[in-house]
Amino acid sequence: MNFVEELTWRGMIADMMPGTEEQLQKEMTSAYVGIDPTADSLHIGHLVSVMMLKHLQRAGHRPIALVGGATGMIGDPSMKSAERNLLDEATLRHNQDSIKKQLSKFLDFDSDAPNAAKLVNNYDWMKDYSFLNFIRDIGKHITVNYMMAKESVKKRLSRESSVGMSFTEFSYQLLQGYDYMYLYEHEGCRLQMGGTDQWGNITTGTELIRRKLGGEAFALTCPLITKADGGKFGKTESGNVWLDRRYTSPYKFYQFWLNVSDTDAAKYIKIFTDLPKDEIDALIKEQEEAPHLRPLQKRLAKEVTIMVHSQEDYDAAVEASNILFGNSTSEALKHLDEQTLLDVFNGVPQFEVSRDELSAGVKAIDLFTEKAAIFPSKGEMRKLVQSGGISVNKEKLTDQDMVIDCSSLLDEKYLLVQRGKKNYYLLIVK
Repeated sequence: MNFVEELTWRGMIADMMPGTEEQLQKEMTSAYVGIDPTADSLHIGHLVSVMMLKHLQRAGHRPIALVGGATGMIGDPSMKSAERNLLDEATLRHNQDSIKKQLSKFLDFDSDAPNAAKLVNNYDWMKDYSFLNFIRDIGKHITVNYMMAKESVKKRLSRESSVGMSFTEFSYQLLQGYDYMYLYEHEGCRLQMGGTDQWGNITTGTELIRRKLGGEAFALTCPLITKADGGKFGKTESGNVWLDRRYTSPYKFYQFWLNVSDTDAAKYIKIFTDLPKDEIDALIKEQEEAPHLRPLQKRLAKEVTIMVHSQEDYDAAVEASNILFGNSTSEALKHLDEQTLLDVFNGVPQFEVSRDELSAGVKAIDLFTEKAAIFPSKGEMRKLVQSGGISVNKEKLTDQDMVIDCSSLLDEKYLLVQRGKKNYYLLIVK
């Protein structure tokens, strides 16, 4: 597989230094991507560069994931307006271990293949490097004029002129350049990849390798991912879409991909899956012929959810999605874990009911009119029961005087009431 050709048809190349493709065709090449370790989980904004590493390994090259323990303490000034908080070493190590676990779903770290992936942390080689040695060994090779000409620095100084830029952040590109040089010397790394906002930092590294070592190294960036409507990719009302289920449940993760626009789905399926071109082309054609069936979104959501979570999580997310549209059973509802149940019914009207009252048993007609005002009157509720229009936990309510107690609860805490096909209410027992 030709790595550059593969990335080109997937729309994953923004800039590439001359000679990069020749280097990759000449020999197995080590290439790295930097990952910020300020959290113990990646979010989907990281997935583009992770997929670049995945394709790189599929093409027979060697991926290196660099966790920026040192640079993460400073914060990259590119496209940012604020400095980061410093993390202590214990937190950094915890975050690094968590990130490696997630990366293992995309990259082969453990085989004895010559192109097995490697995880490194720049804190390991920066922590004992004195400031005096750094400015003497590294600083003298790159001029301030060179650093000031970088787009990321120019933007920051003009756009945020009232704030300016600290020396700490200004030095960031030197530190990232040194990382590249270190990996060039110690890991034979000849290529650095990243988002297009990283071009300035990456080329500082290639320049440092050229000036200090007389070596040749290369750069490749991918476009920053955008949404067709101009909104920020990977952000929802509740914040980032994370890969860790503690922060974003598999159901919410699946729903994010399922709900992207047709235009975005056609773009994202190339970037975030490793489906072959002919299969993607066929899906795009299917979508054009029957957009209402949304084959692109369904396949995209399936592939990414299985890759990040598992087949079981994908199956559970599909089953949970079906619950909302009325074509599922009480058994499916009972299988939902509490977090998925709350995610599925996020935004539906909720009522609190006393556990003590429910323990003694309450008639459905009293529970749904007096204890929780789902129905404005008992008369209206009776009519709906007679016409088969009310379900409790996905089972038709046939008798308004049926006694409901704590044995009916989902997760020992919830009761789902459905009026008609689309109106849901969640009773929470406290």
